[in-house]
Amino acid sequence: MSSVLVTNVGLVVPGDPSVGTSRDTTICIEDGVVTGIGGDLSTPDMVIDANGLTAIPGLIDGHVHPTFGDWTPAQNTIGWSRNYLHGGTTQMVSAAELHVPGLPFEDLTPELVIALARVSRETTGRVEPGGAQMHCGTVLLVPGMKESHFDEMVEISLQHLKFIFFDWGKADWSEAQTYVRWARERNLVVKIHSGGVSRSGSSRVAGHDVMAAVGPDVVAHVSGGPIPMPDEEIIRSIDDLPEAGIEVCSSMNYRATKIVVEHLTDIGRLDQLTLGTDTPGGTGVIPRGMLRNMCFLSSICDLSPEASVSAATFNTARAHRIEGGSLAVGARADIVLLGPIQGSRATDALDCFALGDLPGISMVLVDGKPVIRGRSEQTPPPNRLASIVGPGDGGR
Repeated sequence: MSSVLVTNVGLVVPGDPSVGTSRDTTICIEDGVVTGIGGDLSTPDMVIDANGLTAIPGLIDGHVHPTFGDWTPAQNTIGWSRNYLHGGTTQMVSAAELHVPGLPFEDLTPELVIALARVSRETTGRVEPGGAQMHCGTVLLVPGMKESHFDEMVEISLQHLKFIFFDWGKADWSEAQTYVRWARERNLVVKIHSGGVSRSGSSRVAGHDVMAAVGPDVVAHVSGGPIPMPDEEIIRSIDDLPEAGIEVCSSMNYRATKIVVEHLTDIGRLDQLTLGTDTPGGTGVIPRGMLRNMCFLSSICDLSPEASVSAATFNTARAHRIEGGSLAVGARADIVLLGPIQGSRATDALDCFALGDLPGISMVLVDGKPVIRGRSEQTPPPNRLASIVGPGDGGR
């Protein structure tokens, strides 16, 4: 058994919107699981002094496009996921491995898309490139699939599916609806590309008519990825999908994002709001993308900082049916210690989000182990740093 005691935590933000924040407290971790907020451990293997910093759950990027390992051909970049870890992202969910060189967008077959997802899951998904957990192997839903294909997905542990290259101008609505039914019968998560054409140039415009007819579990980049559907169709889509995750990404149309947040606030359904970056891709590689999303939501869209944290953690985890996203007893100990950088007027990380100030990250823990120590390579240092003060280094 391994144990970690995090002391001198200035503020704990739990992620779960039903749980309040805690100040001036400790976090107890045993075997990678949070066992206490407050309290003590008699003989921990490691003691971390948070030095008054804020603790939030590890961020969950609900929309990434991995390819092979830690390389992305979209930006010809190596090491991107490690940089995202330095931006506080401890889990990422593939929105399909679209950028494989030579992938024939106009001639995709069920066998090809399942094989592609399986290879990604069994390679990149195994090695956790950069230290963050990558949920790889999202199946592109294409015409001509049979129920046996969905059985195969379950057999080889593929959990996430996505509509993007489905021709909504020609497709039989009943085929897509049947796919969703088969997926739900097997507890698979269906995401759908919404809005205008994507970077690939091969997706089809998907507005309210598509959202309402298909009834997905997650509406991808509802405010633009990069082009959203018309404003009134965004609102109608939200109204007609009371159980779906409503995703906002870094590729957003900023004006449309305000409309999304204001409407979810007005109807009391902020628990549906999820976040992602929609990267790597044409938007680029953005290690601080999740933090920037949270700053925008709180400082410009008037979302409370606590709700921004929930959207980036708890809500995104639940929408994609993965573990994580909360900082509470029984949760996996993915934790980010962060706070204001020098020059900020903020007093803690929540103030940073409210002011729109990028917070600085000092330490990131994954499964209770500090994988980023001292300070992040991708943010300025916070004005105080967390440190390991004893008794051991936890094996790292």
